[in-house]
Amino acid sequence: MTPRITQTIAESLNAAAGSLAAHSESPRLDAEVLLGAVLGVGRAGLIARGAEPLGAQASHDFRAMIGRRAGGTPVAYLVGTREFWSLPLRVSPAVLVPRPETELLVELALALMPPDAALLDLGTGSGAIALAVASERPAARIVASDVSEAAILIAQGNAQRLGLTNIGWRVGSWLEAVPDESFEVIVSNPPYVAASDPALETLVAEPSLALIGGPTGLEQLEAIAATAAGHLSPGGWLLLEHGEAQQGEVARLLECAGLADIRSHRDYSGRPRVTRARFAGR
Repeated sequence: MTPRITQTIAESLNAAAGSLAAHSESPRLDAEVLLGAVLGVGRAGLIARGAEPLGAQASHDFRAMIGRRAGGTPVAYLVGTREFWSLPLRVSPAVLVPRPETELLVELALALMPPDAALLDLGTGSGAIALAVASERPAARIVASDVSEAAILIAQGNAQRLGLTNIGWRVGSWLEAVPDESFEVIVSNPPYVAASDPALETLVAEPSLALIGGPTGLEQLEAIAATAAGHLSPGGWLLLEHGEAQQGEVARLLECAGLADIRSHRDYSGRPRVTRARFAGR
């Protein structure tokens, strides 16, 4: 009987990275994160144990994860967590996976808000933006809303695990969730992908509710821009994340809503990503 050939950890990583090459922009990193989750070790541990054989059960679990990753499931869903603003957040298919470029929205909000300001995060999802701001501004009053009750439950769980208590939670559609409240800063990373955008084919595992803005992709941005002034304090700021080709249209929507001092900012890749505007008051 021919003995079964067992791959080492290093060989398994190499094979997995090769099989993911056509399905991921970072196949090696994906393979390392997934195998690290299976074995309960970090990257250094994988390197140190590279010559060890990968056990049968671990090999089975790893292959299953690689298969799902090749099928389009994000790594964050497979391991159940994603880091944002150095905070470990739990995620599930009920919420969008937080993107690094959204940290720009947090940076701009922190630069504009006083330590004890009131901030509203519309469409909070996993709570990434609200939690990041709360971690930096413990004296601030923060409210986070989402139309999805499942998303709010995930965000609340993240807040509890991180020990962040200065956040109020609301369920509702955009500004309807806060009918009688006003804020110094309102931020949102709303759905802004057009329904016909081919990019959606690579995002099938993530909730369409959090991705698709409507036929043009601008519909949810327009809904927020048109109603935000009624919930901003005089001199307050609205900050919207958007697609790189939507900068001009978003600026026009904000101008039509009567907001001033409109300015767009580029993300770390140099793409127009966030546009801000100020409510001068009535």
